[in-house]
Amino acid sequence: MTELGNRLKEARLAKDMSLDDLQKVTKIQKRYLIGIEEGDYSMMPGKFYIRAFIKQYAEAVGIEPEEIFEQYKNDIPTTVNDDIPEKLSRVQSRKDLSGRTSKVFDILPKILIGVFIIGLIAVLYNFLGAKDQTEDAEKPADLTEGQTVIEESEGLSEGKDAEEDGKDESAGSQDESSGENGSADENAEEQKEEAKQEIAVVQSSGKNTVYELKNAEKFELEVVSSGETWVNIQNGKGYSFFQGMLTTAGKKSEKVDFSKETEASIVVGNSTQTELYVNGEKIEYQVPPSQSVRQDITIRYAPKTE
Repeated sequence: MTELGNRLKEARLAKDMSLDDLQKVTKIQKRYLIGIEEGDYSMMPGKFYIRAFIKQYAEAVGIEPEEIFEQYKNDIPTTVNDDIPEKLSRVQSRKDLSGRTSKVFDILPKILIGVFIIGLIAVLYNFLGAKDQTEDAEKPADLTEGQTVIEESEGLSEGKDAEEDGKDESAGSQDESSGENGSADENAEEQKEEAKQEIAVVQSSGKNTVYELKNAEKFELEVVSSGETWVNIQNGKGYSFFQGMLTTAGKKSEKVDFSKETEASIVVGNSTQTELYVNGEKIEYQVPPSQSVRQDITIRYAPKTE
């Protein structure tokens, strides 16, 4: 056990707190708390979070974090970014190569079908053209000039009448279509207004914020990292759906369906590089990330009733 770990443990015992009590307060896994007390950081998710977890531990037992960082600066890692494992890079490269090969095989059958259809159209066009030429050659040539003029006149008259009838029918159908489209657009706008969800802050204290989601038929939560962050996603009963690191180079986001739950709890370790979305709508932090890097978010869900 290091001097830093011994001091933190003594402060915890002085407050009559067990490791389980400290885990509930800080939302940090018990094994990480034990690692801090024993000075063993090998199981930590990243060097950045070693400092973050120590800061949360110190605050929970009543010690100023700045004092800890200054007094034990030689025992606490100062490097923020970890090197991405080479193995992860190789796995990502294989995924990219596999995805490109799969796309080529998906497109190839469509190209072959398109070539076949074009060829079939060309054959039909040539066949019908040859048939028309044969019929023209077989037409009787013994019609008199007067008969030809009469038939052409009758054909023009019938064509004109049919054209006028077609215009009338087209105008009528356009009017009906316009009326139906207008009504459909109005109904769509009304439904859109009725279906618009509401999410608002109902309570805020320090790094803790409580939101309430109303007028929504579902509750899908998505946490997206734009850098490197540690998150813990739970329901109201304390069941964890996800706990770990989100990075742009690895797993960038996590999406959980809370539609059957009444409450979601999210612990964000690095809010400056983390965004929250509810049903596709971005949620703004009530406490600016510049004031509190860690954010404890609770979202209460009241399902929409007909």
